[in-house]
Amino acid sequence: MGFNPTLLVFTAILMTWAGGAHSATHCPPCGNTTVPYPLSTSTTCGDQSYKIICNASTGTLVFPTLNNTYPITSITPSIQRLTIKPSTILPNTCVTADLSTQGILLNQSLPFNVTSSNTILYLNCTENLLSSPLNCTSTSLCHTYVNNTPSVSECESAPICCSFRAGGSSTSYQIRVRDSGCRAYTSFVNLDPNLPVSKWPSPSLEIQWVSPAEPVCGSQSDCDGNSTCGPDPSTVGVNRCFCDEGLWWDPIDGTCVYNVTCQDPNGCDNSTDHTALIAGLSSGLGVGLLASRMVEEEKLMDVVDPMLKEGATTLELDTIKALGFLAVGCLEERRQNRPSMKEVAEEIEYIIAIASAKVAQT
Repeated sequence: MGFNPTLLVFTAILMTWAGGAHSATHCPPCGNTTVPYPLSTSTTCGDQSYKIICNASTGTLVFPTLNNTYPITSITPSIQRLTIKPSTILPNTCVTADLSTQGILLNQSLPFNVTSSNTILYLNCTENLLSSPLNCTSTSLCHTYVNNTPSVSECESAPICCSFRAGGSSTSYQIRVRDSGCRAYTSFVNLDPNLPVSKWPSPSLEIQWVSPAEPVCGSQSDCDGNSTCGPDPSTVGVNRCFCDEGLWWDPIDGTCVYNVTCQDPNGCDNSTDHTALIAGLSSGLGVGLLASRMVEEEKLMDVVDPMLKEGATTLELDTIKALGFLAVGCLEERRQNRPSMKEVAEEIEYIIAIASAKVAQT
């Protein structure tokens, strides 16, 4: 038993779209840790606006701020986020080690900011904080944390503490500590306040980066065979490696990827990549699916091309559904919510492997 040949049309489109060639120089691993584009550990790789530090002696990555550095604990390139370990609270005190440098202060001219996924706890605060919009009540999460965490027991003698979700205008670039405000802090990513403190994740702070533009170039020799060095219309005096006709810049992987729908002999406008992608994918699953972006299983199958469903086995229908949901994911409005080219290819390979295994068993 084999697959209906028409079922492979959409798969072929996705696989072709997922293919690409690197237009940017990726940094080598730091120890055993991969350094994804656009993060840069030297002047010869990555995007220079996204500098981080590789500690060669320990093989670990470090995130620099205006006044300090913090260990990077994880990186998720598909959503353009990383987490760092906040400064620790000094033994027998309720003061963080970075009090002298006033906590975490990001450079607002760089493409990094603190996300709203962080729950921040401010400890050892002065009465000035009582007039702030933060939650400094006796039932706030910071009191729950202090009362159930032996390592910060010294903070029990400092009764004013506050909690809040980061990411607002005043906390997008800083988690500030100082003698006239709060002298200690910690942070938790995606914290479920209903869990007991013993089940809370380890302290961490999540930071996201904005999508990078095409690589800067001084001449054509700085670009690969899929891009051309040309002036950046948005920045005077800067040239970039812009993807050639029929190719589209993917800022997640730092690649020029193939746009299979480009049929214009005069070249395609890469700025319309989203529209072109929709058109290409529509040829596999039908315009209705992509126009409506229906993800409910029943509605998704209603708009699939009848030719794909006619005579299809249960296995083939399940494969169509899986590919359909992948297509919907590729059309998320926010780029960071869409799968990367590599993830698309891996997901398709996984779907094919599962389907092939089931065929072999019948």
